[in-house]
Amino acid sequence: MVNYKAILQYEGTRYRGWQTQGNTDNTIQGKLEALLTRMEGEPVEVHGSGRTDAGVHAAGQVINFRSSCGKSTSEIRDYMNQYLPEDIAVLSVEEAAPRFHARLNAVRKTYAYRIWNSPIQNVFERKILTQVEEPLDVEAMQKAASYLEGEHDFKSFCSVHAQVETTVRTIYACIVSRREDEIYIRVTGNGFLYNMVRIIAGTLIEVGAGKRQPEDIIKMLEATDRQSAGPTAPAHGLTMIGISYE
Repeated sequence: MVNYKAILQYEGTRYRGWQTQGNTDNTIQGKLEALLTRMEGEPVEVHGSGRTDAGVHAAGQVINFRSSCGKSTSEIRDYMNQYLPEDIAVLSVEEAAPRFHARLNAVRKTYAYRIWNSPIQNVFERKILTQVEEPLDVEAMQKAASYLEGEHDFKSFCSVHAQVETTVRTIYACIVSRREDEIYIRVTGNGFLYNMVRIIAGTLIEVGAGKRQPEDIIKMLEATDRQSAGPTAPAHGLTMIGISYE
């Protein structure tokens, strides 16, 4: 059995998220496993670098799977792209070390949250942008974002029903930029809690709208209480950008 690493992208609009679910086959992992099982002739398990929620997109999701199909890496890539839906694409396939695991070996993950800050809808990219009509103060959002960098307990920025051993994470960079009507939030960390980036985005939007002050981020982190932070921003504005490994 060869362990393969693949990088893929998908528009998550019509899927129920990444993870295989017993009550539906309409997940990214489910589509991949069904296809690779057909290629292999026996069940294939796919491991992803992270679980994206329903409606969330990916530009650089990393997976690994084992196969003895005998195909070259380019043949596997082409086979997958031939039969996958048009909103999922495999960018590359390569042989990986036998012990490589897409999730367990990841050391950095980067997500982007895209906001269309205009009363006029972006017709062409509406499925991957969240529209906020009221003007947002990007400088205030940038200042607030800076307080999120470093190692903190992000319990306030985690959905309450998430079950994890620790809510401490390290954010290496949280950058807010603006280009014309689009505001782009880019977050890189060693890992993320359930809905963490979407809650960060929702909180920064409230700062930009003047509903909170940038310094309030400090109090939110200290509170370790989900109720202290802002709302969870809509899923469709979030994209997994890429994963880094040692």
